[in-house]
Amino acid sequence: MATKTKKKSDLDTLQGSWNVVTLELDGSPMGAIPPDARIQVNGSRFVSLGMGAEYEGDLKLDDAAQPKQFDLKFTAGPEKGKTALGIYELDGDSWKMCLTTRGGKRPAAFATKAGSGHALQTLAREGTAASAEPATIAEPEGHPAPELDGDWSMVSLVMDGHAQPASLVKVGRRIAQDGEVKVVMGPQTVLQARYAVDRSKKPMEMNYVHTRGGQQQFGIYKVEGKMLTTCLGAPGGKRPNAFTSVPGDGRILTVWKQK
Repeated sequence: MATKTKKKSDLDTLQGSWNVVTLELDGSPMGAIPPDARIQVNGSRFVSLGMGAEYEGDLKLDDAAQPKQFDLKFTAGPEKGKTALGIYELDGDSWKMCLTTRGGKRPAAFATKAGSGHALQTLAREGTAASAEPATIAEPEGHPAPELDGDWSMVSLVMDGHAQPASLVKVGRRIAQDGEVKVVMGPQTVLQARYAVDRSKKPMEMNYVHTRGGQQQFGIYKVEGKMLTTCLGAPGGKRPNAFTSVPGDGRILTVWKQK
């Protein structure tokens, strides 16, 4: 008598390591993802690595829901005791998810908007072409800026012309050391890059080369006491000529305070 083959569940498919390929937060795409950003699934446990800190916990799926749903219950790391609610899609070696980052209701669609507190991610199974990284990353043009090293707290944030809410701003940090900068929004590392500056320009210029993919991003900056203002153009786009951002320009205008 022939035996039936058990259908492979979504949890079975998710086993292993997945690299984060794209990230959108509160309606704004993040230009680059840290090269080691990934999620590892082992049984019903998950570990999130390379996104500013290490997070782990329990993964619960509902693959009968429309869209499919998941809960991430954090048992270790900065989010310990909290639960993120999300929806997901699986397509071969591609995994898409939209989830809460600051509490609230489960997302209803694979989209984010300003103030939503939602993150939209796409991931690729480790070892597939979509997760591959270039062998070398070029150095940015310009000079070192040791005066911008250290840990900076976010004071205000305007993304693509939209002022972001205080709930997002208060979890923003800029961490720079030895020509490398990382921007963290709560549990998410949203930017990691090598950078250099040109102080001879007016306004002063900064050049980023993102660690993942090597894409360039151009900006301007000014320092007033312990306050740093940066305005970055869209990755691969033009350098801003003023500390402004209006809808559609793709700029990120941020004010930081040195801790």
